[in-house]
Amino acid sequence: MWSSLGNYRDAALLFLRVALGSFFIYAHGWAKLAGGLPKWKELGKAMKHVGLDFWPVAWGFMAAFSESIGAGLIVLGLFFRPACVLILLTMTVAAAMLSHNGDLIKASHPIEMAIVFFTLLFIGPGKYSVDKS
Repeated sequence: MWSSLGNYRDAALLFLRVALGSFFIYAHGWAKLAGGLPKWKELGKAMKHVGLDFWPVAWGFMAAFSESIGAGLIVLGLFFRPACVLILLTMTVAAAMLSHNGDLIKASHPIEMAIVFFTLLFIGPGKYSVDKS
């Protein structure tokens, strides 16, 4: 019984991409992207936790972009691996910021998501995707 589940690997990847990407857009990305310059500047200040304290608006925009447009690309399976890298980097910065603030419980979420996107980077989007790799 368990061995036959491997026949549905690509369908499971499609489900994971659509579910995870949709939640990322809704719960994380779209509000940040639509927040404009003030929100991007606030987000970009998190980069100080990885040693970069310049261009906060640009870094904030990239975070909002990766969590919204990048997540949309994950859903489609288009430019899948570059989108995984963008979200992985965003989650790494978020984890650094939250762990620096001493909140390891809240840091667990971006750490877990970084692990998921790191793994997806190697697995690929599956055959039910625009990239079809």
